[in-house]
Amino acid sequence: MIVFPNAKINIGLTITEKRTDGFHNLETIFLPVKWCDALEFVEADEVLFSSSGLHISGDPESNLVMKAYRMMQKNFSLPPLNIHLHKAIPFGAGLGGGSSDAAFMLLMLNKRFELDLSETELELYASQLGSDCPFFIRNSPVFACGKGELMEPVQLALNGLFILLVKPPIEVSTANAFQYMIPEKPVNSLKTLIQIPIHNWKDQVVNQFESTVFKQYPEIGELKKRLYDLGAVYASMSGSGSCVFGLFQKLPYGEKSLFPASFLTFSQKL
Repeated sequence: MIVFPNAKINIGLTITEKRTDGFHNLETIFLPVKWCDALEFVEADEVLFSSSGLHISGDPESNLVMKAYRMMQKNFSLPPLNIHLHKAIPFGAGLGGGSSDAAFMLLMLNKRFELDLSETELELYASQLGSDCPFFIRNSPVFACGKGELMEPVQLALNGLFILLVKPPIEVSTANAFQYMIPEKPVNSLKTLIQIPIHNWKDQVVNQFESTVFKQYPEIGELKKRLYDLGAVYASMSGSGSCVFGLFQKLPYGEKSLFPASFLTFSQKL
């Protein structure tokens, strides 16, 4: 069985307060994009995990795909699996690739072994793996708050636009990015701001992480400026970075050749 876990971007992101459990509450819009990994498993005599594509370091058991499988194995009678992950969504990018892999593993296990779990139940399992994991269960645009696990559907008027994502050869640690954030309550809710014309988003739909990440990595800030210079109607960093995206009425000609070979790029029509 094979699935293709996709990435997400954040449209706007505000850290509203620090919680007593050490986490932070936030407000953001999650939007799925089609930059995908590939995840496959077959039943086997023993549990095996392998990978290809972008290099995955560390103990396989620490990978979120394996954590998802082990969690479900404790709750259901699942057989040993031979699991393979082809990694294309870059790490340290703010695209939620690892969370997506884990959520798709839950969906795949639920379908293949007829566990009969509802979407709500799958979201509860996903929330044990990461704050943005539940988003990938339904995988449609949402306004998210709390740690990112409280979601409600939103309508985005993006049809006909193109998106260009650019990931420089920089990995930003989410934990470090949060360390320097000063929580603040937004004056206007993102649910209201995304209803204004997109060409007015530039100074109003803001990712709060940019203020600190751009100081540490000025080249990410320059990349955002580059997208505006290329004609983006809106550009932003996704999550805590380092990926930056631009929304375009028409993609710049030869968009992938406009950046150094060490940069990863992806584009699609929305």
